[in-house]
Amino acid sequence: MSSGKPIVHQRAWQSMFPQFFILGLLIIVFILFVKPLWLAICLGVVVYWAIHFFLELCIPHNHRKGILLCKKGNYVEAIEEFKKSYNFFCRHSWIDKYRYLTLQSSSRASYTEMALINIAFCYTQSNNIKLAKEYYQKVLDLFPDSEMAKGALNMISTYENKFDN
Repeated sequence: MSSGKPIVHQRAWQSMFPQFFILGLLIIVFILFVKPLWLAICLGVVVYWAIHFFLELCIPHNHRKGILLCKKGNYVEAIEEFKKSYNFFCRHSWIDKYRYLTLQSSSRASYTEMALINIAFCYTQSNNIKLAKEYYQKVLDLFPDSEMAKGALNMISTYENKFDN
């Protein structure tokens, strides 16, 4: 069921290469120790997906919780979860930098960038446009190529200009 909230998934296709490498490595390890071949391949795939889901559920848990709260319309609580996510990935920036391997994430945007954008979005939905603009600007200060932040600031500016006239 759709929540009606805009959720954007931008994929970085180059992230697929390290992920295929890890999958291939697991299959090769199982081929060395498990017979028949079909069982080794199946075990490699199952272990790969188990690792993938474990990493996805455990490490960015505040981010995932924020998204769920946002979908339910609990923006104030979602902001707190996204702030926790932002702080975690700032403290452990290497996890975010190498997210293609550490989280097996194929997201083009880093979790740090996504947390800030989600905070700004939640402030927009809570009618706190001033803080929303501050967070979108913070995104652009840290990630100057962020099309989501640029687009959101343009939309806010257009909306403000429309009602100022």
